[in-house]
Amino acid sequence: MPRTPDYFKGKTAFITGAASGIGRATALLFGRDGANVVCTDRDLAGAERTAAEVERLGVRSLALETDVVSREQVDRAVKQSVDAFGRVDFQFNSAGSALNRATFLEIDDDLFDRTFDLNVKGTFYCMQAVLPHMLAQGSGVIVNVASMAHKRGSPGAYVHYAAAKAAVLTMTLGVAREFAAKRIRCLSVSPGPIDTGFQAAANTPPESIEKSLLDVPMKRFGRADEIGELVLFLCSDACEFMTADTVYVSGGGGWR
Repeated sequence: MPRTPDYFKGKTAFITGAASGIGRATALLFGRDGANVVCTDRDLAGAERTAAEVERLGVRSLALETDVVSREQVDRAVKQSVDAFGRVDFQFNSAGSALNRATFLEIDDDLFDRTFDLNVKGTFYCMQAVLPHMLAQGSGVIVNVASMAHKRGSPGAYVHYAAAKAAVLTMTLGVAREFAAKRIRCLSVSPGPIDTGFQAAANTPPESIEKSLLDVPMKRFGRADEIGELVLFLCSDACEFMTADTVYVSGGGGWR
């Protein structure tokens, strides 16, 4: 079934990591299709820039300084969103990072804990905060960002991140199955290499980036807006029987 015209018009999307990368691109796409957008990020200035761009598309937007590792900040952001727009129809949990490159024996407690706090607890807090509202309104869609990394383990660089994203994938499956009968869907997307600031933030050397490109049959990295378009499809009424699944977006690569 094709998506209903104006399906997103007047609905509300809550997006983490909205200051940059996939989160920002997805916020703009929701706005393009008529949704109100809550842009959350610990980088408030960046979230405000995204929100301003969304509003130029003719919809309402709200920028909130939110560090997803803080349950208190997440709870407050979701409450402010409901207070402002009356409901949250879609939640896209984009905030995440490998934080730093490390071999397995170089991973210390601090890196491991911070990686799981951001990627796993951050997603956990956001879902726990929004689900009561979705249950009360009788519908909702949550999309989490997993990663191709959980398929290959990312040896020698990001085992900590791969393990965290595997936890996100499993948590998505459990939430989807627990709330499916309540008309709430929960899915994840598992990108391969995407052209964002992710690699720079994780201190990935240029030679490693070039090597990862050799593993992509399409011979290019994906774009943030390509992931965003997928998120909109997953949230739409063209995809109503889909829940618990992850969608791999890799240009054919990322499997070794």
